[in-house]
Amino acid sequence: MAATARKQGYKRSLFGKYSGWDVSFNIMNYTLLIVFTFICVFPFLNTLANAFSSSHAIQTGKVVLWPVEFQFDAMKAVITDSNIIRSLGVTIYITVVGTALNMLFTITTAYPLSRKDLKGRKYFMNFMIVTMVFSGGLIPGYLLIKSLGMLNSLWALMIPGLISAFNVIIMKTFFQDLPDELREAAVMDGCGNLRYLVQIVLPLSGAVLATISLFYAVGHWNSYFTAVLFIDDSALYTLQVKLRNILLLAQMDTSLETMQSLDNLHIIEESLKAATIVFATVPILIVYPFLQKYFVKGSFLGSVKG
Repeated sequence: MAATARKQGYKRSLFGKYSGWDVSFNIMNYTLLIVFTFICVFPFLNTLANAFSSSHAIQTGKVVLWPVEFQFDAMKAVITDSNIIRSLGVTIYITVVGTALNMLFTITTAYPLSRKDLKGRKYFMNFMIVTMVFSGGLIPGYLLIKSLGMLNSLWALMIPGLISAFNVIIMKTFFQDLPDELREAAVMDGCGNLRYLVQIVLPLSGAVLATISLFYAVGHWNSYFTAVLFIDDSALYTLQVKLRNILLLAQMDTSLETMQSLDNLHIIEESLKAATIVFATVPILIVYPFLQKYFVKGSFLGSVKG
């Protein structure tokens, strides 16, 4: 009896009810999820396989999901190049410092807007919402950065997008959902606004902080258009700009000193491009699993609660 009940419970948890339509529907759902997952993962797996395959295998189309005639020369050429390593350092600096500044200003903007006793709160919110629909445009933005003297400066990659109105609204909504009794009790104990924010609000906001931080960090890591627009100094190129040059010119950048001394002529452009893409993608993928649980919680922010 117990074994039968456990077996029935397992079937119910997997297929729901016992009707044929429900079983067919669940099978179709699982099949579609597997197919869509494979479609999303396949390009990266193929690129990863190309990065570690020989030129002959790539040219003949033998590489699909795993390396053929495994070789490490293309990845070695990328890793040992000083210019790409410098671009990686620039990207890491922009991601870390830019995300820290983004969070500082987003928090200090969202918290006052979440307070009902802030005078003119509605007008401030309307001003922020307008920026989500209208912008000054590309040319005025470039002229502004130029007039501020930030061309060929890493500040040009961080200051213009210092605050995202969308992220401010998400964080403001989360802060508003915190019980008012917490602040009342803190005020009675002599807690000021800054102390209340740092010691009470932020420790309770781990999910939204991690989620917004991930949004900002991925944005900084993947951005290349602003670097192309505002940076002319090759020493300040980000990793994505280096990747763009490789893909756009269909060859490694002329500043790749390592390639000048390589005797392995079987390293072709496709393998080098794939190795550079993998090199630029893996670091941010490593960070995601540590923030996944917070990201899942943060994805439910603003949802209807019963």
